[in-house]
Amino acid sequence: MPTPPAEAAEAAPGVETLVEDPRWADADLPGRAARAAAATLAHLGLDPAHWEIAVLGCDDARIAELNATFRAKPRPTNVLSWPSEDRAPARPGAAPAAPDPADPELGDLALAFDTCAREAAAAGKPLGDHATHLIVHGILHLLGHDHETEADAARMERLEVEILGKLGLPDPYS
Repeated sequence: MPTPPAEAAEAAPGVETLVEDPRWADADLPGRAARAAAATLAHLGLDPAHWEIAVLGCDDARIAELNATFRAKPRPTNVLSWPSEDRAPARPGAAPAAPDPADPELGDLALAFDTCAREAAAAGKPLGDHATHLIVHGILHLLGHDHETEADAARMERLEVEILGKLGLPDPYS
């Protein structure tokens, strides 16, 4: 993902958050990204201090541009992920292989404020809780998890619920 000119905040070792849209300030995107990354990686048996993730907090216009460039879908979305390598398992529902410790860079995420805020309001959830869920979801994508098949979706959703529970957040799917 190209690095935009933005205010950068190092939220925790291994998580760099670039805040391009200042509306993310009230949601503490850097803090949420750091906590979500630590919880996700630890839940999967990975030392959070060893791995690197970049998170961009942007708006709908910027994420639509990124979505058009990288996925040929010129519209906003809530979260995009760019894994540093394809870690998807060959068999649906299987666990992805652990990332190579020799290459600590897992990849990049981008979250769109406008879409996230709309979705949170529609679901009656706090924006910060929804953003945390999307960060966990995105990090799972960086680690090779997906929801393309029913088996993959069930595995990924189960992990999201477990991780969010450890963060004190409710099941986003109930």
